[in-house]
Amino acid sequence: MTAPFGQRLADAVAARGPLCVGIDPHPPLLERWGLPDDAGGLRRFTDTVVDALAGTVALLKPQSAFYERHGSRGLAALEDGAARARAAGALVLLDAKRGDIGSTMDAYADVLRPGHPLAVDALTVSPYLGPGSLQPAVDTARAHGGGLFVLARTSNPDAGTLQHALVGERSVAQVVVDTVRGWNTLGWVVGDPLPDPGAVRDLASRWGPGTGSFGVVVGATLRDLDVDLTGLGGPVLAPGLGAQGGSAADLRRLFGQGGAVVPTVSRDVLAAGPDPAALRAAAARWAEQLAA
Repeated sequence: MTAPFGQRLADAVAARGPLCVGIDPHPPLLERWGLPDDAGGLRRFTDTVVDALAGTVALLKPQSAFYERHGSRGLAALEDGAARARAAGALVLLDAKRGDIGSTMDAYADVLRPGHPLAVDALTVSPYLGPGSLQPAVDTARAHGGGLFVLARTSNPDAGTLQHALVGERSVAQVVVDTVRGWNTLGWVVGDPLPDPGAVRDLASRWGPGTGSFGVVVGATLRDLDVDLTGLGGPVLAPGLGAQGGSAADLRRLFGQGGAVVPTVSRDVLAAGPDPAALRAAAARWAEQLAA
């Protein structure tokens, strides 16, 4: 049986560091690389990034939308790229931000099943229909060793209009974090009272054998960390480094040192292409900054 995603991610971080590189083949970037904005250009872009970085970073994060816009041929390029990356030893996080209920959510989570044409290690999901709506994906992840990253406290300018809204005495963002904390807590099921951070401080907050498979997305460009991640038990995906304004210093300010944080950078690395050596050098520069 496949080891749980949290364990595999912790092992990858120990071997390669925590950096996640997004694969975002948007039209201006394809043009910058001298590639056509079609499925063929998409495939060449993906293969170049995967071949350059799959052996050096812990996690690759393809953005599904940039592949979907090219129809079935784009999805075929995504499928092949994900398989290529996993064969080279990288973990693959599909950035699709799926969210629905019941059988539809279950279908979205099928990518976590071994043998699926687009088999990946983890998936980003949206809790807008209520955190409990994600339970089918949680069940699939548990059954097949997959992982989920749930949008919790994003750093786009108007995110707070929803994420700061109160549910009782907790913000919506905090309810999401507390639900994910529950998923990482043995014996907790949807419908139980949300776990109190103070009651689960023994859950791993650092990389190691106890790292859970369920994480949250918290933006690296937030001014302040306004959710309590104590005892989350799983990883924090922190997008926004580089072109979006986030720095290694911001990560340390928000999350401290040594936590189970997955810093994510896309454009700052991808802009170095298409030369594979330049892509690796750009990723290495970020890895050095994060390790400092």
